[in-house]
Amino acid sequence: METNSKLKVIVEYDKCCGAGQCVMVAPSVFDQREDGIVIVLDDEPPPAQYGAVREAVAVCPGAAIRLGESA
Repeated sequence: METNSKLKVIVEYDKCCGAGQCVMVAPSVFDQREDGIVIVLDDEPPPAQYGAVREAVAVCPGAAIRLGESA
């Protein structure tokens, strides 16, 4: 990834199973609705959150979260 690009959080809501793993590892980026489905609080998180966001992608049991790049 280029140094000028930012991470972009992309969620496929139909794949979200509501486990909440993303909220536990990156609570400043993710939350949940009452039914457990993910809410993205910051779809272009700051670099300080990149590690937690990548972990959230890795632990998502529904594979609902992926990362892209934003210029």
